[in-house]
Amino acid sequence: MLTITNAEGVQLQAKLFRGFGDPARLNILQVLRNGPMTVTEIVASTGMSQSNTSNHLRCLRECGLVAAEQQGKYALYRLSDDRVGDLLAMAESLLSDVARGIYECTRYNLPRDISQEKV
Repeated sequence: MLTITNAEGVQLQAKLFRGFGDPARLNILQVLRNGPMTVTEIVASTGMSQSNTSNHLRCLRECGLVAAEQQGKYALYRLSDDRVGDLLAMAESLLSDVARGIYECTRYNLPRDISQEKV
């Protein structure tokens, strides 16, 4: 188990959270909590374009947050580890307690349209 005790470890942890920090990637991770899906199903669930979805899926796969399994001519995407879903659930729980502060925070502005967000 990696223990975050030095500057390099903190940087690595910050890099992990970038996968969760992008609204488009977070949207994909959230829909994959429901179970494995094809790109077409993810596109239908998120409203993102196919190319944008594929780009973000590639990023999430390279970072190890999402895994893919080839099934015939389709790839089936899923969360790579149950702890990814657990972390998302914990974030929802925490957000229910601190939502007002997060909403009013002016330092963490969100893009206007997550479907237009690029990797």
